Amino acid sequence: MIQLRKKNSLTPEVFTSSMNDIMFFLMLFFIIISTLLNPSMIKVSLPYSRSSQTIQKKEINLTMTKDKIYYVNNTQVNFAQLEEQLKQELKTTPEAFIMLRFDNSLPIQDLVDVLSLGNRLNSKMIIATAKPK
Repeated sequence: MIQLRKKNSLTPEVFTSSMNDIMFFLMLFFIIISTLLNPSMIKVSLPYSRSSQTIQKKEINLTMTKDKIYYVNNTQVNFAQLEEQLKQELKTTPEAFIMLRFDNSLPIQDLVDVLSLGNRLNSKMIIATAKPK
């Protein structure tokens, strides 16, 4: 007896030729998004304010965590070295202002100490706040 029909053997295939394009676009998307985010994001709980104002000038970020650790533009600094570090930053960009990012659980005296330091340096300071929930 002669078989006239072919055997139908299906082999499952996955076409991955377009996967390279998809992965490239995803990588490009995440690179672009990561550069748009503010790189100076040390996690602190900012105090709340109902009104806000956006400033589009050069800034020096001064962050103080709830553990009383100071950061000037993501560089950890002791309080004793803080004035000298701010002097150097203001020397490179004299028109910049200092953005104070303080944790809301800190006592007001810590803020006053930094404000008096900024007063000695004759610098402009702004306190960063968050919107109430």
